[in-house]
Amino acid sequence: MSANGQIERPSGLADSVYRRIRADIMSLKLPPDSRISMDSLARELGVSQTPIREALSMLEANGLVSRKQFAGYCTAPRLTRAQLDELFEFRLLVEPHAARKAAEAMGAGDAARLSEIAERMDARHRPAASHEDFADSDTEFHRQIALGAGNGLIADSLARLHIHVQIFRSSFGSKLAAEAVAEHARVLDAILAHDGDAAEGAMKGHIERSWRRLRGLEEN
Repeated sequence: MSANGQIERPSGLADSVYRRIRADIMSLKLPPDSRISMDSLARELGVSQTPIREALSMLEANGLVSRKQFAGYCTAPRLTRAQLDELFEFRLLVEPHAARKAAEAMGAGDAARLSEIAERMDARHRPAASHEDFADSDTEFHRQIALGAGNGLIADSLARLHIHVQIFRSSFGSKLAAEAVAEHARVLDAILAHDGDAAEGAMKGHIERSWRRLRGLEEN
């Protein structure tokens, strides 16, 4: 990033633009259900519209933006209460099972990677980490468990779903990181101990508590 805020021009320019727009969506700089001006982005980032179109196509594939007739690209609306409930019902069906399988099958390399992600989320180790940094690590923690369980389809699905959870949380200015970190630690300990029952139970408890916390935010 240059001093004036424009994106430097690496070989993967569309990827850089993608990450920048994604960060703006997650931080609510680009609010839910709002029009995205390609002209404004091109001026702000100092790039042509070509990498912006490529980035927006990638974001559309992840469900973060949509293309509307006569309006161009718009950010996705914030999840409704019903959609949030459906998302967590899905997570409860697949993630505890994935945690069990990860505890039984995860190799040393993947386990070390999972430990590193969990440590990165702990404010005691990174007190200056932003919400976007935490959200990315949170997403990667759950994705890594699914990968450790040997299921790439679940891993990719969870990565897309988690982004929408983080945007929902951002909409309320939530500060719930400490509780999530403690719950992740219980999941991690069970996986490192190769205890499938404990890993499944810890993940189920984490998802249920996360669900209650987010529903509580909407009610307050």
